[in-house]
Amino acid sequence: MPDDVVPTVTQSALRGIACRCPRCGKGKLYAGFLHLRPSCEVCGLDYAFIDAGDGPAIFLIMIAGAVVVTAALIVEVKYQPPFWVHAALWLPLILATTLLPMRSMKSLLIALQFHHKAAPGQLIDREPK
Repeated sequence: MPDDVVPTVTQSALRGIACRCPRCGKGKLYAGFLHLRPSCEVCGLDYAFIDAGDGPAIFLIMIAGAVVVTAALIVEVKYQPPFWVHAALWLPLILATTLLPMRSMKSLLIALQFHHKAAPGQLIDREPK
């Protein structure tokens, strides 16, 4: 891929959701469930710059929390089931809404980080007036 061709935000997001290399979109991003490869096997992009941090987990916790709490409140108000029914319903839903999309969310944030050339913040050296 030539350096002058910059993918759109949509293309970058789709590459991220597909767990592909943020630059070429062809190489695999992961070597394990959440373990990143050292570099892309197609274009050679070094993945050392990647730092998704806790972002994917935070986004998923907030989304899953809103979905599960809303559903649990609706079920409680409407049917008033015993607590074991709540546990049987919501524990699997919590696991499904947090663990299953974790790879895609992490790679989405990695692709957007690459697209926007995100870097750690730096202090500007200013001379006193």
